[in-house]
Amino acid sequence: MSGALSNRFQGGKAFGLLKARQERRLAEINREFLCDQKYSDEENLPEKLTAFKEKYMEFDLNNEGEIDLMSLKRMMEKLGVPKTHLEMKKMISEVTGGVSDTISYRDFVNMMLGKRSAVLKLVMMFEGKANESGPKPVGPPPERDIASLP
Repeated sequence: MSGALSNRFQGGKAFGLLKARQERRLAEINREFLCDQKYSDEENLPEKLTAFKEKYMEFDLNNEGEIDLMSLKRMMEKLGVPKTHLEMKKMISEVTGGVSDTISYRDFVNMMLGKRSAVLKLVMMFEGKANESGPKPVGPPPERDIASLP
């Protein structure tokens, strides 16, 4: 069994080290975007990059610095917008320009900061807006009578 594969099945410390290494790698990519003149007029760039990094790490399930088809499937389900296998392949192709079967962090940030409206970008933005609307009510809905209905 390869070292990376055996680490995947270890818990605790090995997983923590893997996540720390991934975090450093993504932070380095974020620094490149911060220094890139192309994004110098981007409003709140440091905050956006931090949010992108956290979201990407949440869905990079294999911790290899890329979101594959299964990770994207889980992401879409968690965001409440499940997609078919074909739709997800199209989304990955749209983000990567058709050159890869996986979404790298660089691809992800370029998509989120880009002017193009990729389906995945729209979903991620929708998810962000849904979270900003405040906490969702918990418990059973309040009782209503016929008179209160529209």
